[in-house]
Amino acid sequence: MTTPSVDAHVRLDTHPTHPSAVIATLTGAQARIAHVGLEAAGWHVAATNMLVLARIDHEEPYWAEQVAQQLATLGITVEITPELREAIDKEWTWANYPMPWCTRTEIRKVSDDAQKIHDDIRHGRLLIHAHAQDAHTTVAVGTYLDTGKSVYLHGENHLRQIANSFDSPARALTAFEDMHADTMRPGPAPMTDTERDTADARTSPGTPTTAPEPPSTGAGTAPADAPGPGAHEALFNSFIEDNGEWEKYRTWSDDTSVANHESLTLRVEFDHEARGHDIAWTIASYQSPVGERTWHATATADTPTDMIETLLKSLDTDAAWTERSSAPLAERTLTTVTGPLTELGWTQTINGHHINWPAPKGGTGLRLDVAAAGARSGRAGATWTVWGGNTAEQPTWTVEFTRHTPAGVLQDLTYNLALTHSARTAHPQKVPGHGHKAVRTTAPATPTPPVPGRAARSW
Repeated sequence: MTTPSVDAHVRLDTHPTHPSAVIATLTGAQARIAHVGLEAAGWHVAATNMLVLARIDHEEPYWAEQVAQQLATLGITVEITPELREAIDKEWTWANYPMPWCTRTEIRKVSDDAQKIHDDIRHGRLLIHAHAQDAHTTVAVGTYLDTGKSVYLHGENHLRQIANSFDSPARALTAFEDMHADTMRPGPAPMTDTERDTADARTSPGTPTTAPEPPSTGAGTAPADAPGPGAHEALFNSFIEDNGEWEKYRTWSDDTSVANHESLTLRVEFDHEARGHDIAWTIASYQSPVGERTWHATATADTPTDMIETLLKSLDTDAAWTERSSAPLAERTLTTVTGPLTELGWTQTINGHHINWPAPKGGTGLRLDVAAAGARSGRAGATWTVWGGNTAEQPTWTVEFTRHTPAGVLQDLTYNLALTHSARTAHPQKVPGHGHKAVRTTAPATPTPPVPGRAARSW
């Protein structure tokens, strides 16, 4: 039976700056068919009709030939350059390989398993809770989000293996701490040189340099309220520098940075590549280092920096650790959160299951989703939303909070809104803040002390 011809041509060549990586250039009216096949085989899109295969085991030529054979069976024309053909035919092995009894095929299997672990971490399927040093290598503990299985990882790069598995994150973290208490640190380990080079190879060839789109300010919001990405970057860096109880950790992706509080019950994640309506900030609080998430907040990339700064300053012990199980619609909570707005003339409107407090001058406001606040599930969607731009339904930027966010944290932001977006200039009534410049109209409840521990938390 003759394989039908597909109008697609794939040219496979070596990477210009990363010798083992391979570039695929696609042409033809049906190039999309080849594109899908390459992505399914682990190739990364670097530019329009250009994909890159970059692996931590440096076995790209071998896997490039495998995918070339698969594409050919589909009727796709595949061209392999002489340089890549030479790399494919070249016999080599790892120097001082720690498993010398393995055949070349077995070595490739070990490294391919390590590559899959690396990809699972990079794509967020395997969440790393903590890492440690074990002799001359790195060990880590994490959980697969799709299955809930927790694993103990041993080794780095092409030698990383699953050494043990557990039926829950708590059991895995407890065992990990028993073995590595002295060197255990929360979150993933810093990227190795190999991982960094591999990440660079996935994006460097032919990637167009484009300037970020100018942020939209929306009606009623001054252009200065829509910061460029550099402003958020600087804010994140200054937050780490000015607050010694927070420590920054490198993730498996250079696009994201994570900061953990020393209690290991608060976590801030910043996405360096977020733009416009993308989520740039994610903040999460946990009952204990190995406990359930109590509340979390997200903010989009166009959120004014003063709002982000206020939110970050509210993450002190009394504001972020209190009222973790309070009723979201309690009268005290509503009064505390909305007090700064109502004192300066912001009026309440109701639209379906939403209660809105729009600014008198327009352009921003506060929204409460009553349905989300009353949901029984702890994983309900956003309950409170601070927004700016056109309307609450079509905002330019948003800061969203789940149902058990402490009222003091929310009030810090509504006080900021009241000061900057009210028709009157008088300040609402306030009391001194607790450890930072933000203020509240109602004193927070007695804080719940953090539970000491070592393990990092998942979102």
